[in-house]
Amino acid sequence: MPTLSKFLKKKNFIKTNLKLTNTDHFEVIAKINGIKGRFILDTGASNTCVGFDKIEFFNLKSKSSDIKAAGAGATNMKTLVSKKNKVQIGKWKMKKLKIVLFDLNHVNEALISQNATPVDGIIGADVLKKGKAVIDYRQKDVYLKQLG
Repeated sequence: MPTLSKFLKKKNFIKTNLKLTNTDHFEVIAKINGIKGRFILDTGASNTCVGFDKIEFFNLKSKSSDIKAAGAGATNMKTLVSKKNKVQIGKWKMKKLKIVLFDLNHVNEALISQNATPVDGIIGADVLKKGKAVIDYRQKDVYLKQLG
């Protein structure tokens, strides 16, 4: 019987390592518009998000949005949206990603309070669904199917 890794590799999936944080979140290094950052991999987040304080860092062009964000104890937060961004997780790539921008201070404060490192954003279900993600919790890997 082939291993999960071998099986998915034959199906054109790309493996990327995850790091388990002090808060039991999986963290992944990803590039947004060619710039490397650290992100929480969050299957419960509908959209990929970046903090307001990282708009210039990731070269994001933002527009106002009617979307209200909620999560980690905060609700009804103002957002902006940035369209047509490139994301790269390991060797897996996606073009034209819409990213929701909002204040991630409450998320980072919670991480810091648990001796975890702050993050630049969240990789959400939008990317995970597009990449047909398979998460190997035991090996701490995520597999994404190469697009195109």
